[in-house]
Amino acid sequence: MGCLAMHKERLSLSIDDFGTGYSSLNYLYRFPIDNLKIDRSFIQNIHAAPENLAVTKAIIGLGHTLGLEVVAEGVEHDTDVLVLQDVGCDELQGFHFARPMPAEQFADWLATHRAMAA
Repeated sequence: MGCLAMHKERLSLSIDDFGTGYSSLNYLYRFPIDNLKIDRSFIQNIHAAPENLAVTKAIIGLGHTLGLEVVAEGVEHDTDVLVLQDVGCDELQGFHFARPMPAEQFADWLATHRAMAA
């Protein structure tokens, strides 16, 4: 199934590891992208590395200008969360929230965290 067909089926499409490797800027208008996932290399040490913060803010600004949601990968510390919330990142993911786990364990984890959020 091609990107356009997936988009028509209301599947969300993301560019993963944005800012590194093969994440070309022309993908932003060649494909029906919904999300940019900022590569973890920019998130690591974001609270103490001005260059990482500058790149992250630029990616968030670019994504928002294009109407995209922006996700930060590799969030591991409370300080990462605070900085990323402050600069307007839409979603955060990483070991700060949970480590990878089997489906059964995830169901228990989700039930516990939903109850805590209520």
